[in-house]
Amino acid sequence: MAAIASFSATCPGDPEPGDLIEIFRPAYQHWALYLGDGYIINVTPVDEGPPATFASAKSVFSRKARVRMQLLKDVVGNDTYHINNKYDGTYAPLPVEEIIRRAEYLIDQEVSYDLLGNNCEHFVTLLRYGEGVSDQAKRAIGAIGFVTAAAGAFSLLGLLRSRSREKQY
Repeated sequence: MAAIASFSATCPGDPEPGDLIEIFRPAYQHWALYLGDGYIINVTPVDEGPPATFASAKSVFSRKARVRMQLLKDVVGNDTYHINNKYDGTYAPLPVEEIIRRAEYLIDQEVSYDLLGNNCEHFVTLLRYGEGVSDQAKRAIGAIGFVTAAAGAFSLLGLLRSRSREKQY
């Protein structure tokens, strides 16, 4: 079963190298991978100023990201986080040495970024499992699909109503 424990920046717990870190921002969750000695690897928008300010709207619309190695406490700031290896039951984690080697190779690289298809959660799960997955993106895609279907249904109802009114006259 996946290990989930909640911590704040002032009480960080004991993540192990290769652990997935879920950081709770006001409007979304940001994901990082723990490297060890207090450091994480994560993606941040290329054109953003200080690396720890990932909570801006720029991150939503950015198409490119930079892979950064940062102190966990700096990235978390005043937010909270927990260790969340939630996919361990579905995907086998790669050996820790391979996870860290792959992560270190990508530090300071520019990578493509897409909120729904290639986001921070996809990035860290690709490092840990060799497979990029994101429940957060699946939920967003599902919500977009529902809104689109509902809009289509309302449009169709409006069209049918206007046609039925036309036939009455």
